[in-house]
Amino acid sequence: MKFLFFVGTAGSGKSTLVGAFKQWCDDTGVDATVVNMDPGAESLPYSPDVDIREWISLDEVMKEYSLGPNGAQIVAADLMAVNIRKMVDVIEGYDTDYVLVDTPGQLELFAFRESSNVVVNAFGHADSMLIYLSDPSLCKSPNGFISAMTLGALVQFRLQLPMMNLLSKADTLSDDDQQRMLDWYSVPDSLYGDLLDSDSNPETVVGMELFKAMENTGVFGEIRPVSAETSVGLEEIYAAAQLSFFGGEDTSRE
Repeated sequence: MKFLFFVGTAGSGKSTLVGAFKQWCDDTGVDATVVNMDPGAESLPYSPDVDIREWISLDEVMKEYSLGPNGAQIVAADLMAVNIRKMVDVIEGYDTDYVLVDTPGQLELFAFRESSNVVVNAFGHADSMLIYLSDPSLCKSPNGFISAMTLGALVQFRLQLPMMNLLSKADTLSDDDQQRMLDWYSVPDSLYGDLLDSDSNPETVVGMELFKAMENTGVFGEIRPVSAETSVGLEEIYAAAQLSFFGGEDTSRE
């Protein structure tokens, strides 16, 4: 089985997209299992097959360690790694092609703690891929786009996994806004030009330096629009996973 980790900032639409992609998999005959890795999730737009909340309760962590919600989330992220073997044992009981992993809402709790490497390695580093969601509300300005792109690059650098970049909630964007953001990613010169057109304030100066660093490290490439509402881009997620794991061939189940 192959693991797709849906990652992004809080509010980027990870859980909603996981639910929509699971439905797409069911409708097209792709066998997929859903894992919720967010112990603080109060409600989910899908029914998880495996749920970290069966082992870790955020309320119980708050009470046991006398912590507030933020501190409890940090402790819960580390407890996730402690309990990962139990989750793996349950997941291995499923006969499935893809495991869709809905990561915690706060990106830093998954991507920037050592527990994340423990989780990925337990699931299988060679069998894992990142699906990174960029929130369009954070990407509308050149500087905001650079910030989001830098964050995505750091996540990939931290976890050392193949990554697919998605522009989430594409249905909320006008055609012009969407195309401008897609051009910024695939045609770096257009982003650099828009940065030059911005006011010469400290933020823009930093943005241009970050742009140069991203260009030198080869971050630019392709970003795909996706929408859980309209199902735009869902097939492309599957195609990218197939290409990464199997060279583009469809999986065959006996």
